[in-house]
Amino acid sequence: MKGAWKIESNHIVFQTENELLHPNAEELFAVVNSLPSNFSEEYECEDIHSAFPDVRFSTIGSDIRVDLFSDDRGDIFLELYCYRRNKRVSVDIIQGVIVDQCCTNSEWFYVTGEVPQIEKLFAKCQIKEKGKISLSQYIKLLRDADSLIASTLQNNVSFDSLNKSIDMSGDLPHGLNATLYKYQKKGFFWMMYMLNESGGCILGDEMGLGKTLQVIAVILEYKHQCKTPVLVIAPVSLLQNWKRECEKFAPELRVAIHHGPSRTGRYKELQKNDVVIMSYSAVVTDNSLLTMIHWKLVVLDEAQNIKNPHSDRTIFVKKIPRETCIAVTGTPFENHVTDIWSLMDFVLPGSLGSELEYKEYISDDICGADKVEPLLSPIMLRRRVCNVATDLPEKVIIPQPLGMSEIEAIKYEDYRKEIWEQSATGGLELATLQKLRMFCTHPAICREDFKGDIYRSSIKYQRMCEIVNEIVQLKEKVILFTSYQKMFEILEKDIPARFGIPVKKINGSTSVEKRQIIIDEFTEYEGSALLILNPRAAGTGLNITAANHVIHYNLEWNPALEDQASARAYRRGQTKNVFIYRLFYENTIEQIVNERIEKKREMSDVAVVGTEGEQNKKDLIAALVISPTRKGE
Repeated sequence: MKGAWKIESNHIVFQTENELLHPNAEELFAVVNSLPSNFSEEYECEDIHSAFPDVRFSTIGSDIRVDLFSDDRGDIFLELYCYRRNKRVSVDIIQGVIVDQCCTNSEWFYVTGEVPQIEKLFAKCQIKEKGKISLSQYIKLLRDADSLIASTLQNNVSFDSLNKSIDMSGDLPHGLNATLYKYQKKGFFWMMYMLNESGGCILGDEMGLGKTLQVIAVILEYKHQCKTPVLVIAPVSLLQNWKRECEKFAPELRVAIHHGPSRTGRYKELQKNDVVIMSYSAVVTDNSLLTMIHWKLVVLDEAQNIKNPHSDRTIFVKKIPRETCIAVTGTPFENHVTDIWSLMDFVLPGSLGSELEYKEYISDDICGADKVEPLLSPIMLRRRVCNVATDLPEKVIIPQPLGMSEIEAIKYEDYRKEIWEQSATGGLELATLQKLRMFCTHPAICREDFKGDIYRSSIKYQRMCEIVNEIVQLKEKVILFTSYQKMFEILEKDIPARFGIPVKKINGSTSVEKRQIIIDEFTEYEGSALLILNPRAAGTGLNITAANHVIHYNLEWNPALEDQASARAYRRGQTKNVFIYRLFYENTIEQIVNERIEKKREMSDVAVVGTEGEQNKKDLIAALVISPTRKGE
């Protein structure tokens, strides 16, 4: 077959009537030196020296190199080249195959070095040509380059450019019932970019910055793009909060909680919803149901729950078929660098190789953390409160509506029926509802012979521990208000053992002189600490600005009492934003308390709260009618 020699890009090609051939260096070397070869036998070639009279054919090769770099927009590019006479000569790649010969206007030479290893690496990363590469391809290159071509690859990607400047000129999704802060808008546009670019990302903002709202904006945009259903996986303690927040900020979303004995066993029922919310434990038990649906987006809230790659929840979460995914966590790294591998293996499956490969490359120490940072940073958006403090109000109130576990709901219902029967005989008084409020605080304080697990027996306690865990990670201090002495005892015993932090307390029996000593010790302690206060006994007169987190563990009927308690930390002298968490069970007496507090605040009538007997009577009746088993899910 006849053909002619040409120079294409930076290498010699052979053009026939029907195709363009890219001979390798060995084939061309045989042609140049008139040696027998399959190529010269198959094709009728003109004399190559006559075709390129000004080109010198060298017998000395040059080693291949790989260059990764970024531009001002933050896009990442890949280039192959050789150094030849102190100049860079680009090496061509055709459909993933590196052309191992180069030709300039004056010289032809062959490419030496780790060409096979580079091709193998490119195949694993699905790179078939030079130029712009995706973020996930970049991460995979860095992961494997250490063992394959460490001396050959030059990573000149600017770390700053990985914090890609996101175009925020677009519109937020129509129907979003919220005004986002500037950093929250950036979070929305960044996540949309990452989902389109790489298919996954990590939202790692510190607690209190509104991660849930940012993700809901993404979910709403997905609905508008007909990308549903979306699956949200969260701790049991946050299921109700997710549903409530979706209904509040994106009321057009069809939302269902898939949890408890009444949950459906039909995947088509789940597909009718825009958003399905479920717990990590339900993912394990209902995995076969979940795998019948190709989810457009899977969101993991408190994603550190999958940090153990060998746990059932991690294994089954990663089995869920999905197009895109978001891991949401304020504590992406807790104990070991393996935590990061498990998170990234969910967000970008395979990007860090197997767990064994990762451990061989990344040591569980400072050196390993330095190595993993350039792999993690491109796919994680991490803002700290101090970075966005000017955007935030000085006081951020975070309601935490909770749903009881099945066992809790059954026991609560027993108490409710018992008190309802008392009301039929005229025995309904405020004091008779105390048992319900105590049970909502913790089941252990209602029974002298309680022998259950303190943590597992209360969804509210679990959520409180999740909040405290993030505060401890931030090395900040927290005040917790509760009305019950037995709750003091539980916290004093469990929190130091669980988190390794000191616990101080002030209640009605604490003398005035000792109170200031306790506050001084709490303030001067280096690191995280918990101070437990009774809102009536210690809710006024104390200055505790060392803490910028306040947890109202059980709500009081009087909003003025709650506000005065919050003011222990939110007051003159406080230099940080204060985050106030209000924990309450929905569909219980605590929901009635919360509704009353909100109503009274709206009326700006806090001075008379607690004095209206008729209103109290209505509240009591409402508390007895509502049942934790009637959730309307």
